Amino acid sequence: MSLSFPIGRLFGSEVRVHATFFLLLAWIGAAAWIAGGPIAAAGNVLFVLALFACVVAHEFGHALAARRYGIATPDITLLPIGGLARLDRMPEKPAQEIVVALAGPAVNVVIWAVLVLLGAETDLEKLAAIEEPGLAGFWGKLAALNLFLVLFNMIPAFPMDGGRVFRAALSAVMGRVAATRAAARSGQVLAFVFGFLGLTWGNPILLLIAIFVFLAAGAESADVSLRDMAGHMRARDAMITQFEALQPADTLQIASNAVIRTTQHEFPVVDAGGGLRGFLTRNALFAALAEGNKMRSVSEAMTEGIPTVPLTAPLAAALDALQDSGAPAVAVTEPSGRMIGYITRENIGELMVISGRDRRL
Repeated sequence: MSLSFPIGRLFGSEVRVHATFFLLLAWIGAAAWIAGGPIAAAGNVLFVLALFACVVAHEFGHALAARRYGIATPDITLLPIGGLARLDRMPEKPAQEIVVALAGPAVNVVIWAVLVLLGAETDLEKLAAIEEPGLAGFWGKLAALNLFLVLFNMIPAFPMDGGRVFRAALSAVMGRVAATRAAARSGQVLAFVFGFLGLTWGNPILLLIAIFVFLAAGAESADVSLRDMAGHMRARDAMITQFEALQPADTLQIASNAVIRTTQHEFPVVDAGGGLRGFLTRNALFAALAEGNKMRSVSEAMTEGIPTVPLTAPLAAALDALQDSGAPAVAVTEPSGRMIGYITRENIGELMVISGRDRRL
């Protein structure tokens, strides 16, 4: 995820923090300082850090449960509105998806129970009367918010954990694609509710949550539909075969002429034998040209480490390679290693639109 950076590794997953998380800390600290001075600011910031430690624990609940089914979790990112565990894939068996979805809230239940056993105050009226977290209400409020995280995450709408349980239950009777669509619609309805409340109450955090829920629900539905269609196709069905390639020694000026002459957004860079060296995208070209030297070679601006798939590979394999690598394209190669075509996110999307129309006709 862009604008995030790693802070360490835990249980085999990289823990990352999004840069905007520090804006949240600064905002909370500044508001508390103005209202109660430096001690209040330190207490509020410490409380937020403790809360987000519980959020990270929640995400590791998902990660460790997914690992039982052979699903890796490359990283967990801390965001201002919560955490995000990036799983290689979600289990498609309903029972497994329910276990992975419930593992996160289960961690928060354990944290709540431990805090209560250690004597944390659970009377909400008393907790509401405490203006500052301090020692008096710190653990009680932390316990209460862990319980709130459980209830919030179990709302039956994407992208909350309850939405995944809802999808898993529905998929047993209506299929995974239709079930995902239903859970996604629930999530988008919920997003409108959050957005309305955020505007009514003047709460920017609630507005951010509304935007995130709406976009994430739509993205989940689109991804599942895409993978359902891709499951019946091969790499050869989606690859671009008519393209202009560049050589590593070609200059940026030559690449500029190719951009004007063609409609391509990315250019394979191949050696004399047809072996792929990298891809030069329009954005990378424009950024290099902005530095003012058109005679630099394209090899200095191209993206290397482009994933490859064979001609007969499932299209889903190309999708996975695009998502995992973040590369602008996936090269389709012959057994000899010579590139014969490439696949981008854009032409997969176009293929899916055309295939979807063909199915309806």
